[in-house]
Amino acid sequence: MESRKTFKALGIALAFMAPFAILYTVFTVWPVLFGGYVSTRKWSLMGDLGGVGFDNYTKAFGDKYFWGAMGNTTIFVVITVPLLVGTALLLALLANRPTRLRKLARTAFYIPSVLSVTVISYIVLYMASPHTGVINNLLRDLGIISAGTEPQWIIGKGLQWITLALATVWWSVGFSMLLYLAALQEVPDEVYEAASIDGASKTRQLFSITLPLLSRTHWLVFLLQLLASFKVFGQINLITGGGPGTATRSIVQYIYQTGFAKDNMGYASAMSMLLFVLLLVISVIQLRVQNRSEES
Repeated sequence: MESRKTFKALGIALAFMAPFAILYTVFTVWPVLFGGYVSTRKWSLMGDLGGVGFDNYTKAFGDKYFWGAMGNTTIFVVITVPLLVGTALLLALLANRPTRLRKLARTAFYIPSVLSVTVISYIVLYMASPHTGVINNLLRDLGIISAGTEPQWIIGKGLQWITLALATVWWSVGFSMLLYLAALQEVPDEVYEAASIDGASKTRQLFSITLPLLSRTHWLVFLLQLLASFKVFGQINLITGGGPGTATRSIVQYIYQTGFAKDNMGYASAMSMLLFVLLLVISVIQLRVQNRSEES
C-alpha cells in the first residue's frame, strides 16, 4: 500500500515535470548539442559541407575581429554592470520608502523594462541626434554648447559607450529593481526598530543591516546582469550598428554577421560555443565565491 502511494506521488511529480523537461530539452539542451556539432563542420545556410574538426576553434583564437568584438563586449560589461547594480539598488531603496507616491515610483521605474529593444533604441536615437536631438537642444538652450560643436553621442569616440550604457540601464534596470525591492520587503521591521532604539542612524542602518542582508540579492543581480551584458546585441545593432567601423561591435553581433551575412554557420557556432563556455565558467566561479562568502 505504501509503495503504491510512493509510485503514485512519483508519477504525479513526473507528470508536472514533463512539460518543462520537454521544453528545456527542445529549446536549450538540443540547440547546445547541435551547435557543438555544427561548430566542427563547414556548415552554410545551404547545409552541411563536410567536417573540419576543430579548425573553426583554431580560427577563432587567431581571429583579430573575434578578439576585437570580445574586447568591445568586455568594455560594455565593465561600464554597464556596476551602473545597473547600483542604480537598481538605489531605485529599490527609493521605491521602498513609505510615501504616497511609492506605487507611482515603482511603476515609473519599471515601465521601460516592458518596452521592446527596438522602441528603446529609436527613443535613444531621437534623443541623441546631434542636431535635432533633445539632449543637444537642451545643452544649447542652457548655453553649454553652441551650434556646430554638438557632441556626437552615437558616433563620437567614447561617447557611444556612454549612450549605449545609459540606454541599457534605462531599459533593463526595472527587473533588477524588483529583485531588490522583493528582498527589501523581506527584512523584518523589528530589526530596524531595534537599531533605532540603540541609536543607529539611517545611514548606519543602511550599511550595517540593509546591505548585508541583501548579499544574496547582490550576487543574483550581479550574475544576471553580467550574463545579459555579455550577450548584448539588440541595442548595439540598432543604435550604433557596431560602429563607427567596428568600434562597438559586440561578440554576439559578430557571431550573427558571420553566420547570416557571411553564410559561415560552422565558424559562428564555434564562436558561440566559446562564448557559452566563458559564461559557464563565469557562473561557476561566481557561485563558488558566493558560497564561500556566505560560509565565512
